[in-house]
Amino acid sequence: MKDNEILIKPVVKRNGLTFSFLGSLGVVAGISLFLFGSEFFAPGIVCFALGAIALVLGFSKLAEPEVSLKLTNEGFTYFHRRGQVSVAWENVQRIDQPRVNQGIDTIALPYIGVKVKQMSPVLEVISLRLAAGLLTEQRPLLMTVSTQEEDLSVLENQMSAEFTAFIEDNDRFKGVLAMFGHRSRLLGSHLGYHLYISTDALDRPANEFIALMNQCKRSQVA
Repeated sequence: MKDNEILIKPVVKRNGLTFSFLGSLGVVAGISLFLFGSEFFAPGIVCFALGAIALVLGFSKLAEPEVSLKLTNEGFTYFHRRGQVSVAWENVQRIDQPRVNQGIDTIALPYIGVKVKQMSPVLEVISLRLAAGLLTEQRPLLMTVSTQEEDLSVLENQMSAEFTAFIEDNDRFKGVLAMFGHRSRLLGSHLGYHLYISTDALDRPANEFIALMNQCKRSQVA
């Protein structure tokens, strides 16, 4: 690890090889039981099903990047299996865990929220593949917004704007980048943050990671 560089290795990455190995054994055992005769059909189904589930889970873990986040003097970089995006500390306004009201209770969402000052610098460096992937992964956040919004017509109007160009100052974006820009602006207006990092990408509790990011930000922006 380089000086002044902190690498975050996600917990979700762990045990990927173990799950893949056990899953392979389960699938092979299930097929073998099928071949032994009809009296082994039921246990064969169970072994095959459990093995297939473990195999898919193992492969999904192995597909995740070894490092999910890199914190440096300049900012942070988020690594995703679809690509990566970097955000400068000077463009970060706030970092915290988004929360919503459910009755009289306040519930923390399983994300780290990042509120940025401008979306244009983010849209200039994010890959199209990652932007498209995050749009899909953000559907649970949209569902959360819909449960919090009393007037759904406002949300519908904001979502319809995703198909128009995204304009910020003198920058203009179209296509997937425009959709991601509008989506980030929508989530920012309803949940308070533009970018969201799943807590599955962390190597420590959310509150400790937020404290770490804020410490890095203060040390460089102060």
